[in-house]
Amino acid sequence: MSLRDEAEPEAAFEGRIAVCSYFVRERNALAVRADFGPVYMDHYLHLMQHSIQMEPAHDQMLKDALAAITLHLTTKPWHEITAWTMNFQEPLLNLFVTGDSVRENITGRVFTEDVKESEAGMFVSQVRTRQEETRQSIVNLSGDDVFGAVELFWRQSEQRPARFFRYGEEDIVFVSAQPQCDEAWLEALDEVAIWNLDEREDLSLLETRYFRFDCGCTVERIYPALAPLDDVALDDLFAGEASVPVTCPRCRASFDVKRAGLEAFLSEGKTGKERGK
Repeated sequence: MSLRDEAEPEAAFEGRIAVCSYFVRERNALAVRADFGPVYMDHYLHLMQHSIQMEPAHDQMLKDALAAITLHLTTKPWHEITAWTMNFQEPLLNLFVTGDSVRENITGRVFTEDVKESEAGMFVSQVRTRQEETRQSIVNLSGDDVFGAVELFWRQSEQRPARFFRYGEEDIVFVSAQPQCDEAWLEALDEVAIWNLDEREDLSLLETRYFRFDCGCTVERIYPALAPLDDVALDDLFAGEASVPVTCPRCRASFDVKRAGLEAFLSEGKTGKERGK
């Protein structure tokens, strides 16, 4: 599968990668492909900036999850925002990744503390649009293969087969069944077939989307999460200090939250409510 979208060089803008989706004619399948090198580079820059240390195996799992949700999003409508939480029992950790096609961003992190032990892992998918309530799906997991977990989610929740292939170390292909798909063909695919997909099959480029690793979190966006705290809870949080470190729950970025800034935000919120009366 050597086809490349002619618009791909534009992906360099703001560190975005081009994610190209092709319709496989006569097989009724969708093949989505992207080189995640720039995304992984920004991921590592993020780790360095915030002094985040990760086990190599955990880091690879997170990178696979970032790639998987990006390719998955490209098969979905533009207005969907998706968040996945994958609980693995061996190793014991939670993977969280989320993405938005409108903002063209993906982000994620690994949780290794206070992870619940159970007989089986769990895959929780939450999907929402800007007009609808969140839809949630839950699938039980086993093993530690991220791509395998997403494939299982597709079979059980999407009720369609889908498969991942490593075209290269950072170049991933995702093939999913569409209505009236030749599922026997899809199940029989291997890496050799993927390498020669454009020679064996009739592919047509449907669209190209652009994504980058970016949470978009700032101190100002942390404030609303702290807004429900009363004065006693704020006193406990700051413990007499002028500022306190707070970690973003989506990407693990660390921010120095100043009490004066938080109180100004809370005061402005109260003033705004009074104005609205």
